[in-house]
Amino acid sequence: MTVSGRLPDFPWDHLTQYADRARSHVDGIVDLSVGTPVDPTPVLVRDALAAAADAPGYPTTIGTPAVRQAAIDWLARRGVTGLGLDAVLPVIGSKELIASMAVHLGIGPGDLVVQPEVAYPTYEVGAALAGARVLATDSLTAVGPEVPRLLWLNSPSNPTGRVLPPDHLRKVVEWCRDRGTLLVSDECYLESVWEGEAVSVLHPDISGGSPDGVLAVHSLSKRSNLAGYRCAFVAGDPSVIAELLAVRKNLGLMVPAPQQAAMAAALADDEHVAAQHATYAARRSLLRPALEAAGFRIDHSEASLYLWATRGDDCWRSVDELAGLGILVAPGSFYGAAGRRHVRVALTATDERVAAAVSRLTAG
Repeated sequence: MTVSGRLPDFPWDHLTQYADRARSHVDGIVDLSVGTPVDPTPVLVRDALAAAADAPGYPTTIGTPAVRQAAIDWLARRGVTGLGLDAVLPVIGSKELIASMAVHLGIGPGDLVVQPEVAYPTYEVGAALAGARVLATDSLTAVGPEVPRLLWLNSPSNPTGRVLPPDHLRKVVEWCRDRGTLLVSDECYLESVWEGEAVSVLHPDISGGSPDGVLAVHSLSKRSNLAGYRCAFVAGDPSVIAELLAVRKNLGLMVPAPQQAAMAAALADDEHVAAQHATYAARRSLLRPALEAAGFRIDHSEASLYLWATRGDDCWRSVDELAGLGILVAPGSFYGAAGRRHVRVALTATDERVAAAVSRLTAG
Protein backbone atom coordinates (compact mmCIF):
# COMPACT_ATOMS: atom_id res chain seq x y z
CA MET A 1 0.00 0.00 0.00
CA THR A 2 1.07 3.59 -0.64
CA VAL A 3 -0.02 7.14 0.25
CA SER A 4 -0.26 6.48 3.99
CA GLY A 5 -1.81 3.08 3.35
CA ARG A 6 -4.86 4.45 1.55
CA LEU A 7 -4.06 3.23 -1.96
CA PRO A 8 -2.70 0.02 -3.48
CA ASP A 9 0.83 0.04 -4.86
CA PHE A 10 1.02 1.22 -8.47
CA PRO A 11 1.00 -2.16 -10.27
CA TRP A 12 3.43 -1.36 -13.07
CA ASP A 13 6.19 -0.56 -10.58
CA HIS A 14 6.42 -4.33 -10.05
CA LEU A 15 7.30 -4.90 -13.72
CA THR A 16 10.60 -2.98 -13.58
CA GLN A 17 12.95 -5.96 -13.34
CA TYR A 18 11.12 -7.78 -16.15
CA ALA A 19 11.25 -4.68 -18.33
CA ASP A 20 15.01 -4.47 -17.74
CA ARG A 21 15.38 -8.10 -18.74
CA ALA A 22 13.31 -7.62 -21.88
CA ARG A 23 15.36 -4.56 -22.87
CA SER A 24 18.51 -6.67 -22.74
CA HIS A 25 17.32 -8.76 -25.70
CA VAL A 26 19.69 -8.43 -28.65
CA ASP A 27 16.87 -7.07 -30.83
CA GLY A 28 15.42 -4.85 -28.11
CA ILE A 29 12.21 -4.92 -26.12
CA VAL A 30 8.73 -5.49 -27.51
CA ASP A 31 6.58 -3.73 -24.93
CA LEU A 32 3.08 -5.20 -24.94
CA SER A 33 2.42 -4.42 -21.28
CA VAL A 34 0.56 -1.10 -21.56
CA GLY A 35 -2.22 -0.16 -23.93
CA THR A 36 -0.74 3.14 -25.03
CA PRO A 37 -1.30 4.09 -28.70
CA VAL A 38 1.76 4.21 -30.97
CA ASP A 39 0.18 5.33 -34.25
CA PRO A 40 -0.12 8.98 -35.32
CA THR A 41 -2.88 11.25 -34.07
CA PRO A 42 -5.19 11.91 -37.06
CA VAL A 43 -4.31 15.04 -39.04
CA LEU A 44 -7.87 16.37 -38.83
CA VAL A 45 -7.62 16.29 -35.03
CA ARG A 46 -4.24 18.01 -34.99
CA ASP A 47 -5.58 20.67 -37.34
CA ALA A 48 -8.55 21.31 -35.04
CA LEU A 49 -6.22 21.60 -32.06
CA ALA A 50 -3.98 24.08 -33.88
CA ALA A 51 -6.93 26.17 -35.04
CA ALA A 52 -8.10 26.51 -31.43
CA ALA A 53 -4.64 27.14 -29.98
CA ASP A 54 -5.32 30.83 -29.27
CA ALA A 55 -7.21 30.26 -26.00
CA PRO A 56 -6.34 32.98 -23.47
CA GLY A 57 -9.43 32.58 -21.31
CA TYR A 58 -10.55 29.82 -18.99
CA PRO A 59 -12.65 27.06 -20.53
CA THR A 60 -15.88 26.06 -18.86
CA THR A 61 -16.09 22.84 -16.89
CA ILE A 62 -19.27 21.82 -18.67
CA GLY A 63 -17.54 22.15 -22.03
CA THR A 64 -18.59 23.86 -25.21
CA PRO A 65 -21.97 23.09 -26.77
CA ALA A 66 -20.02 21.90 -29.83
CA VAL A 67 -18.10 19.19 -28.00
CA ARG A 68 -21.17 18.02 -26.10
CA GLN A 69 -23.22 17.90 -29.28
CA ALA A 70 -20.45 15.95 -30.99
CA ALA A 71 -20.62 13.38 -28.19
CA ILE A 72 -24.41 13.18 -28.49
CA ASP A 73 -24.18 12.75 -32.25
CA TRP A 74 -21.51 10.06 -31.86
CA LEU A 75 -23.72 8.17 -29.40
CA ALA A 76 -26.70 8.53 -31.73
CA ARG A 77 -24.74 6.86 -34.52
CA ARG A 78 -24.36 3.93 -32.13
CA GLY A 79 -28.06 3.73 -31.34
CA VAL A 80 -28.13 5.85 -28.18
CA THR A 81 -30.85 8.46 -28.64
CA GLY A 82 -32.79 10.99 -26.60
CA LEU A 83 -29.91 12.64 -24.74
CA GLY A 84 -29.73 16.42 -24.36
CA LEU A 85 -26.75 18.69 -23.79
CA ASP A 86 -27.31 18.39 -20.02
CA ALA A 87 -26.58 14.65 -20.23
CA VAL A 88 -22.94 14.96 -21.35
CA LEU A 89 -19.81 16.17 -19.57
CA PRO A 90 -16.30 16.25 -21.10
CA VAL A 91 -13.56 15.11 -18.72
CA ILE A 92 -9.77 15.11 -18.52
CA GLY A 93 -9.29 11.50 -19.60
CA SER A 94 -11.45 8.61 -18.43
CA LYS A 95 -8.99 7.43 -15.78
CA GLU A 96 -9.25 10.72 -13.89
CA LEU A 97 -13.03 10.46 -13.90
CA ILE A 98 -13.06 6.82 -12.82
CA ALA A 99 -10.60 7.46 -9.99
CA SER A 100 -12.52 10.47 -8.67
CA MET A 101 -16.11 9.34 -9.28
CA ALA A 102 -16.80 7.94 -5.81
CA VAL A 103 -15.31 10.94 -3.98
CA HIS A 104 -17.12 13.44 -6.18
CA LEU A 105 -20.47 11.72 -5.58
CA GLY A 106 -20.07 11.73 -1.81
CA ILE A 107 -19.48 8.00 -1.47
CA GLY A 108 -17.45 7.29 1.65
CA PRO A 109 -16.74 5.02 4.64
CA GLY A 110 -19.41 2.41 5.16
CA ASP A 111 -20.52 2.53 1.53
CA LEU A 112 -20.12 -0.40 -0.86
CA VAL A 113 -18.75 -0.20 -4.40
CA VAL A 114 -19.09 -3.26 -6.66
CA GLN A 115 -16.69 -3.90 -9.54
CA PRO A 116 -16.00 -6.79 -11.93
CA GLU A 117 -14.11 -9.79 -10.57
CA VAL A 118 -11.27 -9.18 -13.05
CA ALA A 119 -11.02 -5.42 -13.41
CA TYR A 120 -9.13 -2.31 -14.38
CA PRO A 121 -7.33 -1.36 -11.10
CA THR A 122 -8.62 2.24 -11.07
CA TYR A 123 -12.10 1.19 -9.94
CA GLU A 124 -10.58 -0.05 -6.67
CA VAL A 125 -8.36 3.02 -6.41
CA GLY A 126 -11.39 5.30 -6.66
CA ALA A 127 -13.22 3.41 -3.93
CA ALA A 128 -10.12 3.41 -1.73
CA LEU A 129 -9.72 7.18 -2.11
CA ALA A 130 -13.29 7.56 -0.89
CA GLY A 131 -12.76 5.15 1.99
CA ALA A 132 -15.49 2.85 0.65
CA ARG A 133 -15.50 -0.93 0.65
CA VAL A 134 -15.05 -2.89 -2.58
CA LEU A 135 -16.65 -6.14 -3.66
CA ALA A 136 -15.16 -7.71 -6.79
CA THR A 137 -17.73 -10.05 -8.30
CA ASP A 138 -19.51 -10.83 -11.55
CA SER A 139 -22.52 -12.24 -9.69
CA LEU A 140 -25.34 -9.97 -8.53
CA THR A 141 -26.39 -12.72 -6.13
CA ALA A 142 -23.03 -12.45 -4.37
CA VAL A 143 -23.80 -8.86 -3.41
CA GLY A 144 -26.40 -10.08 -0.92
CA PRO A 145 -28.97 -7.81 0.73
CA GLU A 146 -26.71 -4.77 1.00
CA VAL A 147 -27.39 -1.92 -1.40
CA PRO A 148 -24.23 -0.72 -3.18
CA ARG A 149 -23.88 3.01 -3.80
CA LEU A 150 -22.06 2.39 -7.07
CA LEU A 151 -21.71 -0.58 -9.42
CA TRP A 152 -19.11 -0.61 -12.20
CA LEU A 153 -19.54 -2.48 -15.45
CA ASN A 154 -16.77 -2.75 -18.04
CA SER A 155 -17.85 -4.07 -21.43
CA PRO A 156 -15.83 -4.60 -23.55
CA SER A 157 -13.53 -5.49 -20.69
CA ASN A 158 -10.03 -4.41 -19.86
CA PRO A 159 -8.17 -6.77 -19.44
CA THR A 160 -10.17 -9.77 -20.68
CA GLY A 161 -11.81 -8.37 -23.82
CA ARG A 162 -15.09 -9.94 -22.76
CA VAL A 163 -18.30 -8.42 -24.14
CA LEU A 164 -21.37 -8.71 -21.91
CA PRO A 165 -24.51 -9.84 -23.78
CA PRO A 166 -27.55 -7.53 -23.96
CA ASP A 167 -29.66 -9.74 -21.69
CA HIS A 168 -27.05 -9.46 -18.94
CA LEU A 169 -26.76 -5.68 -19.35
CA ARG A 170 -30.55 -5.31 -19.10
CA LYS A 171 -30.59 -7.44 -15.95
CA VAL A 172 -27.92 -5.27 -14.31
CA VAL A 173 -29.76 -2.05 -15.22
CA GLU A 174 -32.98 -3.37 -13.70
CA TRP A 175 -31.18 -4.68 -10.60
CA CYS A 176 -29.51 -1.31 -9.96
CA ARG A 177 -32.68 0.70 -10.55
CA ASP A 178 -34.67 -1.53 -8.19
CA ARG A 179 -32.16 -0.74 -5.44
CA GLY A 180 -31.26 2.86 -6.20
CA THR A 181 -27.67 1.90 -7.04
CA LEU A 182 -25.85 4.09 -9.54
CA LEU A 183 -24.68 2.01 -12.51
CA VAL A 184 -21.59 3.30 -14.32
CA SER A 185 -20.50 1.46 -17.45
CA ASP A 186 -16.91 1.90 -18.64
CA GLU A 187 -17.26 1.56 -22.42
CA CYS A 188 -13.89 2.83 -23.58
CA TYR A 189 -13.41 -0.09 -25.96
CA LEU A 190 -16.87 -0.01 -27.54
CA GLU A 191 -15.34 0.55 -30.99
CA SER A 192 -12.65 -2.12 -30.56
CA VAL A 193 -14.73 -5.21 -31.24
CA TRP A 194 -13.39 -8.14 -33.30
CA GLU A 195 -16.02 -10.83 -32.84
CA GLY A 196 -19.75 -10.21 -32.42
CA GLU A 197 -21.16 -6.87 -31.35
CA ALA A 198 -20.97 -4.60 -28.30
CA VAL A 199 -23.74 -2.26 -27.21
CA SER A 200 -23.80 0.70 -24.83
CA VAL A 201 -25.69 0.41 -21.58
CA LEU A 202 -27.46 3.63 -22.66
CA HIS A 203 -28.89 1.98 -25.78
CA PRO A 204 -32.69 2.01 -25.50
CA ASP A 205 -32.81 -1.77 -25.89
CA ILE A 206 -30.80 -1.93 -22.65
CA SER A 207 -31.89 1.14 -20.70
CA GLY A 208 -35.54 1.13 -21.74
CA GLY A 209 -35.05 4.49 -23.38
CA SER A 210 -34.24 6.28 -20.13
CA PRO A 211 -30.81 7.26 -18.73
CA ASP A 212 -32.13 7.35 -15.14
CA GLY A 213 -29.56 5.92 -12.73
CA VAL A 214 -27.10 5.07 -15.51
CA LEU A 215 -23.85 6.63 -16.74
CA ALA A 216 -21.53 5.55 -19.56
CA VAL A 217 -17.86 6.55 -19.76
CA HIS A 218 -16.15 6.93 -23.14
CA SER A 219 -12.56 7.73 -24.07
CA LEU A 220 -10.93 8.96 -27.27
CA SER A 221 -7.48 7.71 -26.27
CA LYS A 222 -7.61 4.39 -28.12
CA ARG A 223 -10.16 5.06 -30.91
CA SER A 224 -8.41 8.26 -32.07
CA ASN A 225 -4.85 7.92 -30.70
CA LEU A 226 -5.51 10.78 -28.31
CA ALA A 227 -4.04 9.42 -25.09
CA GLY A 228 -1.73 12.42 -24.90
CA TYR A 229 -4.65 14.84 -25.27
CA ARG A 230 -6.60 13.47 -22.26
CA CYS A 231 -10.03 13.58 -23.88
CA ALA A 232 -13.04 11.64 -22.63
CA PHE A 233 -16.64 12.17 -21.68
CA VAL A 234 -19.34 10.78 -19.44
CA ALA A 235 -22.98 10.63 -20.51
CA GLY A 236 -26.25 9.58 -18.95
CA ASP A 237 -28.53 10.61 -16.10
CA PRO A 238 -28.68 14.44 -16.18
CA SER A 239 -29.13 14.67 -12.40
CA VAL A 240 -25.91 12.76 -11.79
CA ILE A 241 -24.11 14.72 -14.51
CA ALA A 242 -25.24 17.92 -12.74
CA GLU A 243 -23.85 16.65 -9.43
CA LEU A 244 -20.50 15.80 -11.01
CA LEU A 245 -20.45 19.18 -12.73
CA ALA A 246 -21.10 21.07 -9.50
CA VAL A 247 -18.17 19.36 -7.79
CA ARG A 248 -15.83 19.67 -10.75
CA LYS A 249 -16.57 23.40 -11.12
CA ASN A 250 -15.47 23.93 -7.53
CA LEU A 251 -12.28 21.95 -8.19
CA GLY A 252 -11.48 23.72 -11.46
CA LEU A 253 -11.48 20.49 -13.46
CA MET A 254 -11.72 21.72 -17.05
CA VAL A 255 -10.76 20.14 -20.35
CA PRO A 256 -8.51 22.71 -22.10
CA ALA A 257 -10.29 24.59 -24.89
CA PRO A 258 -7.98 23.40 -27.71
CA GLN A 259 -8.51 19.80 -26.63
CA GLN A 260 -12.26 20.33 -26.67
CA ALA A 261 -12.06 21.46 -30.28
CA ALA A 262 -9.89 18.46 -31.15
CA MET A 263 -12.29 16.16 -29.34
CA ALA A 264 -15.28 17.49 -31.27
CA ALA A 265 -13.44 16.94 -34.56
CA ALA A 266 -12.46 13.39 -33.60
CA LEU A 267 -15.98 12.44 -32.52
CA ALA A 268 -17.44 13.77 -35.76
CA ASP A 269 -15.24 11.56 -37.96
CA ASP A 270 -15.67 7.78 -38.15
CA GLU A 271 -13.31 7.21 -41.08
CA HIS A 272 -10.08 7.45 -39.08
CA VAL A 273 -11.56 5.11 -36.46
CA ALA A 274 -12.27 2.47 -39.08
CA ALA A 275 -8.71 2.78 -40.41
CA GLN A 276 -7.22 2.40 -36.94
CA HIS A 277 -9.51 -0.57 -36.24
CA ALA A 278 -8.14 -2.29 -39.35
CA THR A 279 -4.58 -1.65 -38.19
CA TYR A 280 -5.23 -3.25 -34.81
CA ALA A 281 -7.11 -6.13 -36.44
CA ALA A 282 -4.05 -6.90 -38.58
CA ARG A 283 -1.76 -6.89 -35.52
CA ARG A 284 -4.19 -9.09 -33.62
CA SER A 285 -4.33 -11.57 -36.53
CA LEU A 286 -0.56 -12.02 -36.19
CA LEU A 287 -0.17 -12.00 -32.40
CA ARG A 288 -2.99 -14.37 -31.53
CA PRO A 289 -1.77 -17.41 -33.55
CA ALA A 290 1.82 -16.70 -32.48
CA LEU A 291 0.83 -16.85 -28.81
CA GLU A 292 -1.15 -20.02 -29.46
CA ALA A 293 1.86 -21.53 -31.22
CA ALA A 294 3.88 -20.76 -28.08
CA GLY A 295 1.44 -22.76 -25.96
CA PHE A 296 -0.95 -20.07 -24.78
CA ARG A 297 -4.73 -20.33 -24.79
CA ILE A 298 -6.60 -17.12 -25.56
CA ASP A 299 -9.70 -16.61 -23.42
CA HIS A 300 -12.47 -14.09 -24.22
CA SER A 301 -10.60 -11.33 -26.16
CA GLU A 302 -13.48 -10.80 -28.57
CA ALA A 303 -12.95 -7.05 -28.10
CA SER A 304 -10.60 -4.43 -26.61
CA LEU A 305 -6.93 -3.91 -27.50
CA TYR A 306 -5.65 -6.93 -25.58
CA LEU A 307 -5.33 -10.70 -25.72
CA TRP A 308 -6.08 -12.49 -22.44
CA ALA A 309 -3.65 -15.38 -22.56
CA THR A 310 -2.79 -18.32 -20.30
CA ARG A 311 -0.66 -21.42 -20.20
CA GLY A 312 -2.29 -22.48 -16.94
CA ASP A 313 0.78 -21.29 -15.01
CA ASP A 314 1.15 -18.51 -12.48
CA CYS A 315 1.08 -15.24 -14.40
CA TRP A 316 4.50 -14.14 -13.14
CA ARG A 317 6.09 -17.27 -14.57
CA SER A 318 4.65 -16.37 -17.97
CA VAL A 319 5.82 -12.76 -17.57
CA ASP A 320 9.32 -14.00 -16.78
CA GLU A 321 9.46 -16.45 -19.69
CA LEU A 322 8.24 -13.85 -22.16
CA ALA A 323 10.67 -11.27 -20.79
CA GLY A 324 13.40 -13.77 -21.67
CA LEU A 325 12.23 -13.42 -25.28
CA GLY A 326 12.37 -9.65 -24.96
CA ILE A 327 8.56 -9.39 -24.76
CA LEU A 328 7.01 -7.50 -21.85
CA VAL A 329 3.38 -8.24 -20.91
CA ALA A 330 1.18 -7.42 -17.92
CA PRO A 331 0.50 -10.10 -15.29
CA GLY A 332 -3.17 -10.90 -14.80
CA SER A 333 -2.83 -10.46 -11.06
CA PHE A 334 -2.73 -6.70 -11.65
CA TYR A 335 -6.47 -7.02 -12.33
CA GLY A 336 -7.44 -9.10 -9.32
CA ALA A 337 -6.79 -12.53 -7.84
CA ALA A 338 -8.99 -14.20 -10.46
CA GLY A 339 -6.50 -13.15 -13.13
CA ARG A 340 -3.46 -14.78 -11.56
CA ARG A 341 -3.05 -17.43 -14.28
CA HIS A 342 -3.36 -15.06 -17.24
CA VAL A 343 -1.30 -12.35 -18.85
CA ARG A 344 -2.61 -9.35 -20.76
CA VAL A 345 -0.94 -8.84 -24.13
CA ALA A 346 -1.53 -5.43 -25.75
CA LEU A 347 -1.97 -4.92 -29.48
CA THR A 348 -0.52 -1.41 -29.13
CA ALA A 349 2.92 -1.82 -30.68
CA THR A 350 4.18 -0.83 -34.09
CA ASP A 351 3.92 -3.27 -36.98
CA GLU A 352 7.69 -3.78 -36.80
CA ARG A 353 7.63 -4.61 -33.08
CA VAL A 354 4.62 -6.91 -33.49
CA ALA A 355 6.48 -8.74 -36.24
CA ALA A 356 9.49 -9.07 -33.90
CA ALA A 357 7.28 -10.56 -31.20
CA VAL A 358 5.74 -13.03 -33.64
CA SER A 359 9.17 -14.12 -34.81
CA ARG A 360 10.36 -14.73 -31.25
CA LEU A 361 7.19 -16.56 -30.19
CA THR A 362 7.29 -18.91 -33.18
CA ALA A 363 11.04 -19.45 -33.42
CA GLY A 364 10.95 -22.64 -31.38
